Amino acid sequence: MDHYTLSTLQAQRLQANNAYLEFLRVPAMSAGLYELAVGSIDPQQPHTEDELYYVVHGQANITVGDETQPVAPGSLVFVAAQVPHRFHDITESLTV
Repeated sequence: MDHYTLSTLQAQRLQANNAYLEFLRVPAMSAGLYELAVGSIDPQQPHTEDELYYVVHGQANITVGDETQPVAPGSLVFVAAQVPHRFHDITESLTV
């Protein structure tokens, strides 16, 4: 069994000095921690695999394709492979 805590992952992400930390990769899936500060720009490009974002902390909007929705703790957002998407208007530091 692999077990992770948010605080440990956040420390690893900070040490790596990157907004994204992939902490699990197996043949059928991967998982990562993504954190964006208030007012920052999300540089994501479309990905080759489907994604599911779960908002742990923060407030922002996400645009997926031509749809925009607000996100907050507890939000789940599915993004199909190759669909442009990005978080924006981040008003509270975002942890997904």
